[in-house]
Amino acid sequence: MSSSYRKVCVVGGGPAGLAAAIALTREKCDVTIVDCGVAPMDKACGEGLMPDGLAALRELGMMIPEGVGFAFRGIRFADARSSICADFPNGMGRGVRRTTFHELLVRHAMNVGVSVIWNAKHARVVEKGVSFDCGFIEAQLVAGADGQNSQVRRQAALEQVARERQRYGFRRHYRIAPWSPYMELYWGTSSQIYVTPIASDEICVVGISRHPKLRLESALRTFPELYARLGNAAPASPEMGALSLSRRLRSVRSRNVILIGDASGSVDAITGEGMCLAFKQALALGRAVAAGDLRIYQRRHRELMRGPQAMASLILTLERNGRFQRRALAGLAETPEVFKALLAIHVGASSFRDLCSWRLLDLGRAFLAA
Repeated sequence: MSSSYRKVCVVGGGPAGLAAAIALTREKCDVTIVDCGVAPMDKACGEGLMPDGLAALRELGMMIPEGVGFAFRGIRFADARSSICADFPNGMGRGVRRTTFHELLVRHAMNVGVSVIWNAKHARVVEKGVSFDCGFIEAQLVAGADGQNSQVRRQAALEQVARERQRYGFRRHYRIAPWSPYMELYWGTSSQIYVTPIASDEICVVGISRHPKLRLESALRTFPELYARLGNAAPASPEMGALSLSRRLRSVRSRNVILIGDASGSVDAITGEGMCLAFKQALALGRAVAAGDLRIYQRRHRELMRGPQAMASLILTLERNGRFQRRALAGLAETPEVFKALLAIHVGASSFRDLCSWRLLDLGRAFLAA
């Protein structure tokens, strides 16, 4: 490993920051995390870990303990007229409450030797490290993992955005047994709702749309099937909101500063790929630091973002046109092999190059007939 990066400070103690710290510690770096909050941290997210995300976690040395969360086998899309589902080709996914998952990550990070300073206010990148309200951390490398509104990104002059789209998400948990072995995505005219099983008696429900004032209860009423299923199920948490950004930055590296997780760009929450991307970025960062060349991380980061960004663009194309959405879902229901192939691409088990032209031709015919 290059001696240039022996001491690292990670600003941000969420999943991305913890994953980065774990990966760098495994490369023999001395890593300290600073965060203005206190664990466990919550966030309005879908709480589903895809199979490739779980594989990246295992590469970081972490396993979700047996009995934590709830396994799901694939994805189901549904609207008022059509329904289509497919199993993951590379294992099971797992729904886990965000706070529970954060506690597990913190514990694993500390077990491998990461130092964590909570309640560290006003962190700032300075010469030779990071200062905060009551201390200073010496560092040859600073990793900004401080989320969508990253101060590290601003301080390092990495704010240039190549592309950005914004939507709004609202999450609530319900005390009810999961009725499906799938993570379900319901499509409506003004919003989408996705449902993730996270325990034998609990589900996570997220509504997402372009309308900042559309709250979850109002959105649910436009999905009669789902609304009926929830019935009188008691909410198990208050409603929590968050921005869902599709953002691509021009660069994620500047001298001794790198960005990771949402600080480095993001894909729409509907893809379910946020944490998976962060774990894969953490592994890439570890390899780049081991090689002593952060340009490796910049290149690999761009590669990792390309597939999920393409899938997000495809999904959001459906969201913008109700008639197109209905035809596309009906077409997928008529050509389940295409849906299966697209899911395999989404979870990293295949690529767009493997999507046979005859399958797309069949989808086109079904789309026109719908």
